[in-house]
Amino acid sequence: MKPLKLHPDRLFPAEPRTRDIARALHATVRDLPIVSPHGHTDPRWFAYDDPFANPSELLIVPDHYVFRMLMSQGVKLEELGVPTKDGSPTETDPRVIWHRFAAHYRLFRGTPSRMWLDWVFAEAFGIEVRLEAETADHYYDIIDAALKTPGFRPRALFERYDIEVIATTEGPLDPLDHHRAIRASGWGGRVITAYRPDPVMDPAVRGFADNVRAFCAMAGEDAGSFAGYLRAHERRRADFCAAGATSTDHGHPTAFTAHLGRTEIEALYASVMSGPVSDRDAELFRGHMLVEMARMSIEDGMVMQLHPGVHRSHNAAVLARFGRDKGGDIPAAGEFVQALKPLLDLYGNDPRLTLILFTLDEDVYSRELAPLAGHYPALKLGPPWWFHDSPEGMRRFRERATETAGFYNTVGFNDDTRAFLSIPARHDMARRMDCAWLARLVAEHRLEEDEAFELARALSYDLVKQAYKL
Repeated sequence: MKPLKLHPDRLFPAEPRTRDIARALHATVRDLPIVSPHGHTDPRWFAYDDPFANPSELLIVPDHYVFRMLMSQGVKLEELGVPTKDGSPTETDPRVIWHRFAAHYRLFRGTPSRMWLDWVFAEAFGIEVRLEAETADHYYDIIDAALKTPGFRPRALFERYDIEVIATTEGPLDPLDHHRAIRASGWGGRVITAYRPDPVMDPAVRGFADNVRAFCAMAGEDAGSFAGYLRAHERRRADFCAAGATSTDHGHPTAFTAHLGRTEIEALYASVMSGPVSDRDAELFRGHMLVEMARMSIEDGMVMQLHPGVHRSHNAAVLARFGRDKGGDIPAAGEFVQALKPLLDLYGNDPRLTLILFTLDEDVYSRELAPLAGHYPALKLGPPWWFHDSPEGMRRFRERATETAGFYNTVGFNDDTRAFLSIPARHDMARRMDCAWLARLVAEHRLEEDEAFELARALSYDLVKQAYKL
């Protein structure tokens, strides 16, 4: 058996003096509470505090970072227990799933997933040997036994890792029952929601018109008019605010925005509700609704997040058999300068609006996003997201954005995860990378050391609380 050890200097600079600075900075932020303002953990975990079923259900089946890599090397999703849309059989033995994962663990060498998982194995479960085929049962037995203890229930883990607040993300048709159950339980953990209205804002979504009718009915409004549709958003946003939400989230294909006249948008609304919908009309409707969301955010105080530039469910066969969010989403080129101008012309100078921008197109960091955020009071830059939530992605972000946007037009870190135990692992990586970057600036005499200590705390804790109004 080969030992599993997390080196205390992992991700720190190799040069001794700079590494010493990084160590000192990290020591001051390592144990700060975790603020997780955007993610996709299941609110049922915290509402009912049921034990996690087994190691595979905890670490493999819900994590598309894991199974997309396995699939790329020929492991079928049904062999990993990923459920099918039609209910056709998939592997149900969690130990068999775990063995398949362990036999292919070498595939994750050099990836952030490997660093997150090794952190979980070593820090959460105290395992001291590396995962491979020969140690699969050893791992499974240790993790499975731990999951049967009270200390590994969701609420206990929430408290163990000092999570100050975590935001889940719910759609506009979600009744928010789980969040009500959390509040009614008397448990002190702060779990809030976020408003993700894509299914009723994107006419390209399958079943859009039916979604809108159900959405308006839920809000007690008339789906037959655009005015009623807008009031439904305002009412549902109020419901989400009551469940703790401080933010909205928009996963549009592009950052395109538009500001249509009342007659034009009413006609467009009637058209997209009656179908069929052209690509142009879908884009125009989404663009106008982003402007409406900005207006509503100024009125109710919710922070906007925009996650554009993804070709979602690129693998048609996987989409048909397993549905969305199965690792087939691929980054696409982005454009923000012209796309956001209609929204910014109206609200970009209004300090009551906070619009946090994310991208999977790293080329636009220095060319578009940093100059925009470095000018408009309403704009902030979200951290490296998804494929770039990695050591090199974090370094590239700081290199390309800091010179123009500075640090204080960014919003700290969010983990954006479905895998609960990766939350502390991801925050550990982000804090180490930020401390390494600040240490480099100090060593190169581009930043004073006392300023670096202030920034280390800001990037780990303060900025995210301020930006998300937490």
